[in-house]
Amino acid sequence: MGIEIERKFLLRDDSWRAQVEHGEHIAQGYLVGAPALAAGHARASVRVRRAGGEAWLNIKAARLGIERAEYDYAIPPDDADALLATLCDGVLSKRRHHVTVAGTLFEIDEFLGDNAGLVVAEVELPRADAPFPRPPWLGREVSALARYYNVNLIAHPYAGWTQAERDANDGVNT
Repeated sequence: MGIEIERKFLLRDDSWRAQVEHGEHIAQGYLVGAPALAAGHARASVRVRRAGGEAWLNIKAARLGIERAEYDYAIPPDDADALLATLCDGVLSKRRHHVTVAGTLFEIDEFLGDNAGLVVAEVELPRADAPFPRPPWLGREVSALARYYNVNLIAHPYAGWTQAERDANDGVNT
């Protein structure tokens, strides 16, 4: 079984941009998304992702927190394009930037379209309590806030968030 251990953070400023090694455009949609999860009809999200000449089908446990079951399978890019165009309720678009700090990769997602203005750094860890660098541009942790999960950004895009939603930490200690 695949386990993803990932922490998500907002960013304090744009100083990370000077450290970008490379970036890529990502389009992703959900075959099982936020409405089914919210209604209790599914225990996992099922995502189709297209980046460059590659594509994946991803199944991720529907639970809050930094540690979740996850399965990733490469699929033909043409299949991904067809799934995104015909079976997904929307397509999320983002630019992913790769920044390495002290040997640790941070994937910084700069969202586009209805989610423009949202920038989130993710770091995958070998274990939940693993130490990792805290560069000065790394801001508030949002790992336990469901609204920042990509699956929810299609159903409730950042452009529609109130200022209170953007500012709230929902009681999560950061």
